[in-house]
Amino acid sequence: MPPKVKFQKEDIVSAALNVARKKGINAVTAREVAAELNVSTRPIFTWFDTIEQLKSEVHQQAKVCYKEYVEAGLAGPIPFLGVGQQYIRFAQNEPELYKLLFLTKPSEACGGAMEALKFSQDLVRDSIMRIYNMDAATADRYFQNLWLVAFSFATLIVTDDCPYTDKEMSSVFTEMSLALCKAYKEVPGLITGEFDRDKIFSELVRK
Repeated sequence: MPPKVKFQKEDIVSAALNVARKKGINAVTAREVAAELNVSTRPIFTWFDTIEQLKSEVHQQAKVCYKEYVEAGLAGPIPFLGVGQQYIRFAQNEPELYKLLFLTKPSEACGGAMEALKFSQDLVRDSIMRIYNMDAATADRYFQNLWLVAFSFATLIVTDDCPYTDKEMSSVFTEMSLALCKAYKEVPGLITGEFDRDKIFSELVRK
């Protein structure tokens, strides 16, 4: 009778996720994961043909972790603001997983920032449409532009170069959210690009 496999696939993925959390996705090697489990590398290759396959599983688990943050934001009193705050919190609490999802170029294992943007957008679209009374196209544009603000803050955070407090970042989100919502509601054709930019700016600067 062949020896029973001591570690299941979930154990290997969990160990690899821990390595990625502490040292980054590039540290996910057979040797590092084996050391995390305190075993030889053999159990890893019982479940995975290559380390790239394991990294792909780590990427999926990082998305699950990120989704939990987003869902916590959606459960708040102002869901979209809550999502922005949780996005920042994810960067603060899980900097290496943030880098994996948002600052890693697309590869077989990782989809990169644009895939992560779409993943986030799909999670919050219905909430934005319902709460802010927007159609899908407007909701997507609204999220995209505010996501770029959040992305900027989060990148500063994970590179240890953020001079802003949580309160200051929240204030910026509020200002940008209000400005975008007002613009999309009051400037006909803004989403489609069919508006008179010069006329609108001339009217604004005269106020």
